[in-house]
Amino acid sequence: MGKKALLVVSFGTSFEEALPAIVNIEETCKKAFPDYDFYRAFTSGMIIRKWARTKNVIIHNPDEVMKRLVAEGYEEVICQPTHIINGLEYDKMMNMLLAYKDQIPTIKVGTPLLTEEEDYKEACEIVMQELEKPLAKDEAFVFMGHGTEHFANSAYSQFENMLRDLGHESTYVGTVEGFPSLDYVIRRLKIRDIKKVYVMPLMIVAGDHAHNDMAGDSPDSWVCQFETAGFEVCPVLKGLGEYQGIRDIFVRHAREAALLP
Repeated sequence: MGKKALLVVSFGTSFEEALPAIVNIEETCKKAFPDYDFYRAFTSGMIIRKWARTKNVIIHNPDEVMKRLVAEGYEEVICQPTHIINGLEYDKMMNMLLAYKDQIPTIKVGTPLLTEEEDYKEACEIVMQELEKPLAKDEAFVFMGHGTEHFANSAYSQFENMLRDLGHESTYVGTVEGFPSLDYVIRRLKIRDIKKVYVMPLMIVAGDHAHNDMAGDSPDSWVCQFETAGFEVCPVLKGLGEYQGIRDIFVRHAREAALLP
């Protein structure tokens, strides 16, 4: 039997208190693949450099890990990203992995959280079950996604549409860096005469974006913008990686991982 590795790749987080959301996914995957040696990688160079600079902790990118696996004679690698969408960071990871397709006999790659239609349905059901709060007529849930210029940004609108299809009418999705924007969400909330919103990250970790862009004290934060617009707002600082059901989706994707093209 040749050497086998499980590589879990995340965008990463610079918030140490948010790191357990990633660790929880890694631990769940490790338990599902007990015969594989575990490795971690982050795709964000900025976050990798920050960990090294502020904590003296070295975290490698996928290219560096793959280089090591080649040197140590691994014959099989299963790579599972914790990315939510098939966007820029996923593309970056795939390009790094492709460079090693002729050096490691078997490289399998799992898909991000939201890939197939069934993924959307399952993830929506898990999140709404976790929230476990019946809403009043004038209340709504608002999810904050990251957003991207990549065409995969359409996943956020798909997520909201799936929530609606499952009967969750008072749920909205906005993004920090794409469409739907917060302004668009606020306009729609006012049309429905919503008075109170529960806002939470549609992200793996409740890290920098959740604490600052969403729930920060600056006038640009979502909480402050909601309040300025006349809403009562309640932030929920919980990343998707903290939900057991979400972690199980990543395990399923790892088990269904396809050979690198």
